[in-house]
Amino acid sequence: MTNSQNLGTIEATNPVLAVAPLKEETEMLRATDKITALYCRLSVEDMKEDKKGGKEDVSNSIQNQKMILLQYAKENRFPNPIFFVDDGYSGTNYDRPGFQAMLAEIEAGRVAVCIPKDLSRLGRNSSLTGLYINFTFPKYNVRYIVINEHFDTIDPNSTDSDIAGIKNWFNEFFAKDTSRKIRAVQKAKGERGVPLTTNVPFGYLKAPEDKTKWIVDEAAAVVVKRIFKLCMEGRGPMQIAKLLQEEKVLNPTAYKRRAGIKTPSPETDDPYHWNTNTVVHILERREYTGCTVNFKTYTNSIWDKKQRETPVEKQAVFYNTHPAIIEQEVFDKVQEIRQQRHRRTKTGKSSLFSGMVYCADCGAKMRYCTTNYFEKRQDHFVCANYRSNTGSCSAHFIRAVVLEELVWMYMRTVISYVSRYEYHFRAVMEQKLRLSSEAAIRGHKKRLAQAEKRLGELDRLFIRIYEDNVAGRITDEKFSMMSKTYEDEQAQLKAEIQALQQEIEVQERQIENLEQFIQRVHKYKDLDELTPYALRELVKGVYIEAPDKSGGKISAFPMTL
Repeated sequence: MTNSQNLGTIEATNPVLAVAPLKEETEMLRATDKITALYCRLSVEDMKEDKKGGKEDVSNSIQNQKMILLQYAKENRFPNPIFFVDDGYSGTNYDRPGFQAMLAEIEAGRVAVCIPKDLSRLGRNSSLTGLYINFTFPKYNVRYIVINEHFDTIDPNSTDSDIAGIKNWFNEFFAKDTSRKIRAVQKAKGERGVPLTTNVPFGYLKAPEDKTKWIVDEAAAVVVKRIFKLCMEGRGPMQIAKLLQEEKVLNPTAYKRRAGIKTPSPETDDPYHWNTNTVVHILERREYTGCTVNFKTYTNSIWDKKQRETPVEKQAVFYNTHPAIIEQEVFDKVQEIRQQRHRRTKTGKSSLFSGMVYCADCGAKMRYCTTNYFEKRQDHFVCANYRSNTGSCSAHFIRAVVLEELVWMYMRTVISYVSRYEYHFRAVMEQKLRLSSEAAIRGHKKRLAQAEKRLGELDRLFIRIYEDNVAGRITDEKFSMMSKTYEDEQAQLKAEIQALQQEIEVQERQIENLEQFIQRVHKYKDLDELTPYALRELVKGVYIEAPDKSGGKISAFPMTL
């Protein structure tokens, strides 16, 4: 191994040879080429624990550990001392660069002695620490010495060796206890609506007077709005990323670093390179509507640090906690568009109607068909379930130019009518929505009450069969079968109850949705041509019926607004 002053996690040095060595030291160095691994580790949790009386105790600092280990190696004439350092790494995780580098040297047979300052430096998992001490190190003939605990594997009969396992357990207990306290604090903060993320979303800044509050970063917010606008116009994440890169727009990491904002993301070689996943992440982030979302991810334990997604229904959402960059209606529409993902054709063409056109009979999406040999007027949509003589649906077909003309005519009619006769339109639509919603809500609430009643009955039945099993009135096999049946029914009922509650909420918001639609119509009252953004805001879907055989034209053209 080559010597250098600083190799990141490994620091190779040989202070014993920095001056003329003593005779016995020279003989020792000639006797072996193996190294003495001096291992140092310090984590954020260790630093917090080390603070006493408001002042930081430097006894566990990396510099102090190095000094103690080097002095010990020198006094005991251990040759070729090399530091392996993990600064800022938790002892609960053994995937640390310094530790792994040392382990690689051990497994290569190049280490004679391993020395940390105390047992907790090697790790805080008693099982894994014991595995390394009792199996890995002896397997490769590595002597393990812990200075503060007077632990030395060269003397397995020492009383200090006997209590090493107990000390490892206490080290693990400290890690678990610290984790519990941190989780409790985070849970309390999250339930109060305090943002748990330390990295503010691109488009926001932490307020100078209160770091738990967010304010809009106007320059970045312009980019966020543009990304949502491009999606509303029918562009996919890959197309958006490519366009931003072509226009030399700084990506979020490069923007934050140039603005002096801390970010954990590594800077890319090209500051204008936009990753498709970055665009997707921005499009799906609810915080842009002005809400705080906590508990989006979780970990199983302090040993398993993998971040897992929390189901949406279990996340904590707090509304109107900071200024919104994106309107709620626009955000919701973008999520609908994201669910209607469509691929561009092989020709590279795409239609502003892609993902919005459906077959009125079978409900399938209509495929956009085009080739480089077609003139624009020959591009068309056809039912995805139609196959000549073999498909499950008939030939629902419409040319793209005809579709555009019809939709634009329909939109102009609706916009004109709502703008001129808003009062009458609102009154008529409210009456229709109220009648349909009331009927739907009554039906849903009736079924919801039945499901909740049955759920309570199943709880009582489960208790009864449990008592019968304990008393010996039913066998274990029968109990297992019945409990499985009840549990399956409970799971189905809970899913149904959740779906019914969501549907009731949707029905109750119909009048609110009507008001939002009227406001959007007013926004486009001066629209003089069909734009992708206006289309996505005003039209939910276009349904194509089968052609009228007698006239060869569309017999009906229903469109949902």
